[in-house]
Amino acid sequence: MARSEPVPSTVLVTGGAGFIGSHACVELLDHGYEVIVVDDYSNSTPQVLARVERIAGRFVGAVYELDIRDRRALSAVFHRHSVDAVVHFAAHKSVSRSTRTPAEYYDTNVGGTTALLHTMHEHGVSRLVFSSTCSVYGDADDGRLDEATPPRPTNPYAASKWLCEQILADVCRRLPEYTVMCLRYFNPAGAHPSGLLGEDPLGEPDNLMPYVAQVAVGRRERLRVFGDDYPTADGTAVRDYVHVMDTVHAHRVALDHLVDGPGMHVYNLGLGRGRSVLEVVAAFSEACGRPVPYVVAPRRPGDVAELVADVSAVERAWGWRPTQNLADMCRDAWRFQRLNPHGYA
Repeated sequence: MARSEPVPSTVLVTGGAGFIGSHACVELLDHGYEVIVVDDYSNSTPQVLARVERIAGRFVGAVYELDIRDRRALSAVFHRHSVDAVVHFAAHKSVSRSTRTPAEYYDTNVGGTTALLHTMHEHGVSRLVFSSTCSVYGDADDGRLDEATPPRPTNPYAASKWLCEQILADVCRRLPEYTVMCLRYFNPAGAHPSGLLGEDPLGEPDNLMPYVAQVAVGRRERLRVFGDDYPTADGTAVRDYVHVMDTVHAHRVALDHLVDGPGMHVYNLGLGRGRSVLEVVAAFSEACGRPVPYVVAPRRPGDVAELVADVSAVERAWGWRPTQNLADMCRDAWRFQRLNPHGYA
């Protein structure tokens, strides 16, 4: 498709110190973008951005510690910088915690997104890449999930992301200058191949891969496998894991395609193959060279049996496809954990 506008050059990354956000910053810096970061460090640390700059060999343009719900502070950032596009990662993302504090999740995820949209509109910025999730599909029918699968979120985290998607779609319908790339990724895992960046959540991990890694390195005694009575091959939940480097590559490609045309565009990001919890444990045990001990615990509220992506739409549209498999994810996640046994601390 012919493009009438230049590709964005200055990108504001919300949640840029987080797991996916920090890897995205490296990807963008590596490809010549000017990167501005905002983050409140509620589940990250400022140390991450020094590592981003070390890997990229370039400085982040500017970093601001703020909550994106603070519209005055966020507006000041837009006032100081000529932002071409926004990549929006900032959100709470724990399924289990969202069931305990639902109001907080709606306030942060939905309120943060509406505050960002208001500020973007105020400053004439109309191009956005939005970090969504496969969790919006919820307890969907068996088989691979494509973008036409009706969302049926089963927990407040997923529902908050689905609400954000509906808001963004409505904005695009009513304001034709807006272009939104909504990326529903499945389960990003792994780490930067340098071992300098990886997933290091504050407190007890909610995602499987960092929990397994912390057990393998000795930070935790054993993994808790939440449920072994799902209708799957081995009774444990099945997810589609995609390497974080493949994930952030897709975000960079999404920025390139913001100039293709206005409106809301929704794409799945995944490997297209499901792996059970026990399969991941076995693959990580192979990567680290020792068994990862685990104990079976009851299911968590809001979890579903299986989520696997159909990624044919994004491949047709952009030619994007993942290049790394589960063994690669485990290898890189283990390298990060082995080199950083206590995380970024």
